[in-house]
Amino acid sequence: MRYYPINLDIQNRSCLVVGGGPVSTRKVKMLLDCGAKVTVVSPVVTNALLLLARDESIILKEKPYQPSDLDGMLLVIGATDKEDLNRRISADARDRKVLCNIVDRPKICDFILPSIVDRGDLVIAVSTSGKSPAFAKKLRQDLEKEFGNEYAEFLRLMGAIRNKLLDAKHAPETHKHLFENIITQGLLEMIRDGKKEKINSLLFKVLGEGYDFEGLLKTEYE
Repeated sequence: MRYYPINLDIQNRSCLVVGGGPVSTRKVKMLLDCGAKVTVVSPVVTNALLLLARDESIILKEKPYQPSDLDGMLLVIGATDKEDLNRRISADARDRKVLCNIVDRPKICDFILPSIVDRGDLVIAVSTSGKSPAFAKKLRQDLEKEFGNEYAEFLRLMGAIRNKLLDAKHAPETHKHLFENIITQGLLEMIRDGKKEKINSLLFKVLGEGYDFEGLLKTEYE
């Protein structure tokens, strides 16, 4: 296995995208979804990036790339159509110990980006180690059919239950059998089928009073 799988917390961290085309726009939106503070450097950018800059969702520098643009960045994504520039970004990033991804150039990357199935807190990453992005996309599409939006709601509920148990001073090691009980008795399937009464009956049976579906999800959103 060439790559070390890792989930990187970039919440409120500074990230740079060099390039202003459609690919850059997709990369920017994903970084924003993960809570990053995004700076885009490119002389020409898409209308979507202009709108994000106008809304102050990103910092936009409409100019050519310079090595100093990397200062203070956690990571950089290079998405230009100029091979020499992409290689310079990679070399500059390594000099400054900034993590670097160059789109479609795994040999000059510190990390590559997998194809993602996003179901809220459930994130399934598919990687072919850069050998076949098309096959990674096909696998992702197959997984999207299998893992629906009920998984997101399921995990929100499980997180709310866990927080409530912790607030009640339950020792974390005592939670394991409770969660196993809930899962093995079909909670996920009940959520998928919208059977709220059955969900509440199961929660009461395993956890006791004070654990109802809508109330728990409400606290999770607050």
